[in-house]
Amino acid sequence: MRAAQNIGRGIWLMVAVTLIFAIQDGISRHLSGAYNVYMVVTIRYWFFALFTLTLAARSSGGLRAALATQQPLVQTIRALLLVLEIVIVIQAFVHLGLIETHAVFAAYPLLVAALSGPVLGETVGWRRWTAIGIGFAGILIILQPGYGVFRPEAMIPLFGALLFALYSLLTRFAAKKDPASVSFYWTGLVGALVMTPLGLIFWQPMIASDWLWMGALCLTAVTAHFLLIQAYEIAEASAIQPFAYLQLVWVSGIGIWAFGDILRPNVALGAAVVVCAGLFTLWRARAKAETP
Repeated sequence: MRAAQNIGRGIWLMVAVTLIFAIQDGISRHLSGAYNVYMVVTIRYWFFALFTLTLAARSSGGLRAALATQQPLVQTIRALLLVLEIVIVIQAFVHLGLIETHAVFAAYPLLVAALSGPVLGETVGWRRWTAIGIGFAGILIILQPGYGVFRPEAMIPLFGALLFALYSLLTRFAAKKDPASVSFYWTGLVGALVMTPLGLIFWQPMIASDWLWMGALCLTAVTAHFLLIQAYEIAEASAIQPFAYLQLVWVSGIGIWAFGDILRPNVALGAAVVVCAGLFTLWRARAKAETP
């Protein structure tokens, strides 16, 4: 039975989700600056897998029913895309900082709109294509190609955004045959299986205080995903998704306060252009869905 709709509460839950995700990103940057990224992501996935297995075992039909899928290849590919995206984006945190990484990563809804045609066969009208073009102009403002020395690492979060867009599209594709819970379980288990060999190969001793940070990283990840699921249960995605951009605000504050990141004018301007273009594509998608 679907929960009663409450858009106001859904918005506040989304605001909380963006704040927790921003804190999680700050912790990820701290740990990945001191330890190998593969090890950090592996431990995070171990906790995620344990959490999903616990939920699956307690669900109706047990673990076998929870993992039952009509499309194992699609579920595996989308889980692998998310693993790779997490590793790449955390690497970007270390090389570029939180602010610039998120400013570029904010383009992923535009990539979702652009790729929804070839991947899902959806129609993208000229208005959304215009917004996509404007959004990528914002990316160019952030990256400043041709001005001074262009840093190749600036492309890392853009590649991460592309991977996350593909993951989002495959998640929508998988939802046609599998419930969200199945996709959730496959995400955690496949991620843990793939990352475990890499994590063990690159394992490093961790001091006690950083194990506390690692515990906080795992708890924030689970809490944020749990609240996000609740938000989508009580409010339409189109009503609360625009508030996801608040994560850029929170993460900028954490980057400046905790890591000494600098909010350069071109990054602020470019991010504003990308966010406005993304909000327009969300509005157009909602308007199209409501058209009889």
